[in-house]
Amino acid sequence: MMVPAALLLLGALIAVLAPRLLARARWPEREPVVALWVWQCAVAAVLLCFGLSMLLSAAAAWHEVRGRLFASAPHGVVDAYGLGASGGPWATGTALALAGGALWTGAMLGREVLRARSGRRARGVELRLRAPLLPGEDPAGGRLVVLEAPRPDAWWLPGATPQLVVTTAALARLKGSQLDAVLAHEQGHAAARHDWLLHCSRALSGGFPQVPVFAAFEAEMHRLVELAADDVASRRFGRLTIALALVGLNEDRGVFGPSAAAQAHVPQRVRRLLSAKPRLSAVRRLRLTALATLVPAVPLLVAFGPGLSALT
Repeated sequence: MMVPAALLLLGALIAVLAPRLLARARWPEREPVVALWVWQCAVAAVLLCFGLSMLLSAAAAWHEVRGRLFASAPHGVVDAYGLGASGGPWATGTALALAGGALWTGAMLGREVLRARSGRRARGVELRLRAPLLPGEDPAGGRLVVLEAPRPDAWWLPGATPQLVVTTAALARLKGSQLDAVLAHEQGHAAARHDWLLHCSRALSGGFPQVPVFAAFEAEMHRLVELAADDVASRRFGRLTIALALVGLNEDRGVFGPSAAAQAHVPQRVRRLLSAKPRLSAVRRLRLTALATLVPAVPLLVAFGPGLSALT
């Protein structure tokens, strides 16, 4: 029973330390795409720890599970895990608690998917009412939709037929290549499927609000996906262009005033673009990516280490 306990401790350690270490780091603003990958690896490692601990605890608690889990393994492999004849109440309680957590995670993810589909369907219906298809226009084709609205805004509506929506006020406000920069920003969201990252982070945070890594995961996903999309636009049209476009889209909303805490990320994005800090070197980006990829491998090594040692 040492391996399930070690996995639980490892998962708890990653869940507590990962948000703190990433909060202290200064490089994520310079490399948001790498930071997104690091966060995904950290969350995946936590989920792997708890999932593997659940399987091994269940194998210790019930012979039926053990027989299926180690069906093709030599007898020495089973002995290496020290599961014993019966895991006792500790193994049973741990397996049931973790299984309940897994079911709850699945339910939260399912709820988030249904909620996203419902919201997307409602926005699609509203969009068709406000901007109906023209005669002969293909409903399955991707299109740019212009809406009559007094507020400058632009957003990407994901789905089977993604659509880019821009208001007439935005067309009037944005000058030169600023509109192209905004469109590139939204297309960056769509190309990287940032909506899926946001849905997963929201589901985990809503299901387990007391787990630090999940709460921080949601907050950082909202920030980092915007920074990553800003970088996509700035590489094509320049940092100043996308910064001016952000100001033009948001200056009427009071986000640059002293009481704009809810939209504080917009001024921070503008300052980041104007400061033009250099990117990390390619070697350092590769090193960070490789190290992050190794994090989910640690629980796999802990889980399969005794069995591999028994085989050798």
